[in-house]
Amino acid sequence: MVEHLTPTSVFKCLADDTRIRLMLLITAQQELCVCELTCALDESQPKVSRHLAQLRTCGLLADRRQGQWVYYRLHPNLPVWVIAVLDATLAANRHWLSPDAKRLDGMGERPARLAICCDTTGMN
Repeated sequence: MVEHLTPTSVFKCLADDTRIRLMLLITAQQELCVCELTCALDESQPKVSRHLAQLRTCGLLADRRQGQWVYYRLHPNLPVWVIAVLDATLAANRHWLSPDAKRLDGMGERPARLAICCDTTGMN
């Protein structure tokens, strides 16, 4: 699906306040679970999950399940130009994203991540 990413499809997918905030937070943090994103955006879990599903369908995000948590990260096969757009947008708009980042930083009881680079079997 990533091979079908065009500027039009990427920018259409990002042309929503919730979706671009999700993408920038994930770009900054590298991986976040639904509960962290719900807290950061101060939005309902169904709304956040719906937008995450759209981003995954567009080919911008990948997910993985760890116990009860679902974690999202940038799709590992994103074209370099998409990553460059996200990095530049994040760098130029940290002030705009700062309320979300502050809520995330203030979140207690954040789920612990297992190192996925060392566990290729999927068994922990």
